[in-house]
Amino acid sequence: MSIISTKDLDIYFERSSSKRRGPLLYIGGTGGDLRNKPNQLDSPLTEFFEVISYDQRGLGQTTKPEGNYTMQQYADDAADLLDALEIENIPVLGVSFGGMVAQELIKRHPNRVSKLILLCTSSGGKGGSSYPLHELELLDEEKKLEKLIKINDLRISDNWIENNLELFNELKISSRKRNTFKPDPENLLKQLLARKDHDTFENLRQIAVPVFLMGGKYDGIAPVSNLEAMHKEIKDSELRFYEGGHLFLIQDKNAFKELIDWLLI
Repeated sequence: MSIISTKDLDIYFERSSSKRRGPLLYIGGTGGDLRNKPNQLDSPLTEFFEVISYDQRGLGQTTKPEGNYTMQQYADDAADLLDALEIENIPVLGVSFGGMVAQELIKRHPNRVSKLILLCTSSGGKGGSSYPLHELELLDEEKKLEKLIKINDLRISDNWIENNLELFNELKISSRKRNTFKPDPENLLKQLLARKDHDTFENLRQIAVPVFLMGGKYDGIAPVSNLEAMHKEIKDSELRFYEGGHLFLIQDKNAFKELIDWLLI
């Protein structure tokens, strides 16, 4: 657990114990805060890789600069962290919003990425945008939570809720427990507004490293069609879908295994 100073930020980051397969940069999703446990530093990835992850600008224990944020800034923050850690080239795994940052990273700093894993994310533009989460900020906390659960997994319909009300309430309770440390609303909105304008679609064909695209079959945030559009554009890409929604990585027991297998090739 450390804070490292770059030219723009004091970035809070964590790294798992060193493994012989080397380091892996993990870029987390919307509102991510490494104080929320369990997280990527507790995942099966740490059995094989030295996982490096960090709180992005405006979140967690990283600096919260004034003014609006851009996707380009988020990508440069990742590159600056690698500079500070003296890492030239590394496999990069981006989840959801982190997948958007990873796309910007390889666009702006292509030599820093040796392999790219994009989970439950979108390219924006002609490839389709992820769900406009900034619109949910207009809802009260209870309505926002209920909507998030429904778009996280499209199997959770109004009809399903009516017939599984007790289970739905349990999902709400578990979601609250999973996110003990909540982002400051103002800084969260900055992240969501930067996300709104994300568009790397026209640059996908320029990606020159192997790419693994992974998604949930019932994801309402990063729909199947968005990942399929990315797969068509990226020359050296593999695409797989799993039983689950936006959280398929913990819903489908095959997901982590196949992710690790792909990285070990």
